[in-house]
Amino acid sequence: MPQRTPSCQLDDPATGDSSRISLPGQRTNTPHTALRVAPNHQWLGTTTGRTAKGQPWMMAVHWAADPKAKRYTPSRNHGPRGMNHTTLRICQEIANLKVCRPGVAYLVRKLKLSERSVEYHLGMLREAGLLVYRVKGTNVTGIGGQASVFERVIPAEFDDAHGIRTTGEGVQRRQVSAAPESRGVLGKLSKKAAQKVRRPRQKKAPSGQGRCTLMQGGTSASSTAGTTTYPPESKLASGTSDCLTPKIPKQRTRRALNRVGRRHQLARELVAQVPWLGGANPARIAWVAREVSDAGWSASDVAAYLHAFAPDTSSDIRRPSGVLARRLKGATRILRTPEARALCVAEWQKSRKAEQQRHNRADYDNFGGEGPTTPRARREWDRAMQAIRQRTAPAPAAPDEEGFVVPEAPRPLVLEDIPRHDVLLLRAAAANNPTVIGDAMQSMGERQARRLYTNYAVDQYLNDQEAVCV
Repeated sequence: MPQRTPSCQLDDPATGDSSRISLPGQRTNTPHTALRVAPNHQWLGTTTGRTAKGQPWMMAVHWAADPKAKRYTPSRNHGPRGMNHTTLRICQEIANLKVCRPGVAYLVRKLKLSERSVEYHLGMLREAGLLVYRVKGTNVTGIGGQASVFERVIPAEFDDAHGIRTTGEGVQRRQVSAAPESRGVLGKLSKKAAQKVRRPRQKKAPSGQGRCTLMQGGTSASSTAGTTTYPPESKLASGTSDCLTPKIPKQRTRRALNRVGRRHQLARELVAQVPWLGGANPARIAWVAREVSDAGWSASDVAAYLHAFAPDTSSDIRRPSGVLARRLKGATRILRTPEARALCVAEWQKSRKAEQQRHNRADYDNFGGEGPTTPRARREWDRAMQAIRQRTAPAPAAPDEEGFVVPEAPRPLVLEDIPRHDVLLLRAAAANNPTVIGDAMQSMGERQARRLYTNYAVDQYLNDQEAVCV
């Protein structure tokens, strides 16, 4: 950014008068550009103003926003042309904050303004020297942003215009006195600062004036060509239509997807259905699956093909999209017709159903009974049984001198090795299916069963068995 050349006090050689003369290339300090702060001076450490709060700061805002004086003009060519009532409403909210951290989302929600409008007016307040950064906010994608922390500042031009004397140094200067001729102006500014600025109402046309229409030819209610005659009521339309074809309202139909849209739709369905594609980028998956999508494949067709024809042997590829690209290579040449894809999907669904049935009955058949009936109870049961299998599995046997490996017998179950969480799951399963307690008593003995399922549960099971026998 080019630096401004500072002005200096020089004596006019013709008159000898000492006045402020601008050097070549320097912008003159006209009333239109009296308040214009460069971006590098919009910080607390570089500003020439002094900090203030509440009504004194609002007095400086009203002074800078005076439309007749035109003390500030924005540097940008778009957006508002100057400070207005919206700027004053934003300043009122800022003045009421204990910590000057006016987030854009807060001001939008509070004042019913657009986000762009709030950003425009905050930029004007910084450029006019009324707000300076203490800490600039951040905006991190996916995490969120932190609002900027500002300081309310009274520009040095305000003190110079009203002859205000201050004490102290830097931004901590405080007002001591003001020029006598400026006290009346300061009093008016104080009254304006105490008043609440409201949103102006929309202007309505006066009721006595007519609207400009083709029949009237002007804005007045009376025609200049003469008195307008209206047809009698008998010749007006009765309200019925002579049209035999009534108007049919247009129904909004959903727009058909093009080739690119179908690719992205298939990618989103694959990410939702295929487990190992859960964290993949849908746009990348759409590019990888473009060939099968253009051939008319569905997400079920792709999942069935991956299950039947493409085993995962690419251990050197880590990215899910790369694995999918390798496994779908040549898929359209293997399943060329819709009938072949439908047959593959049917076999895939049948194998999934059979696998689910085997999974649900594998553990329950060992303990007898129907087992848990709800999906949540089955998941808890499966988790507990998996923990028990891991603890009771035999350790790998070492080969003997001749090189033969003799498998060891499974080590007995030790209750102390089962975590408390798994014990609670086993007790909950026994409460739903008491026959599990009987199987445990036969396999590990009544003493260990009482330790695992509590005396109360075992006694209740024995009483139920005696009642059945009687």
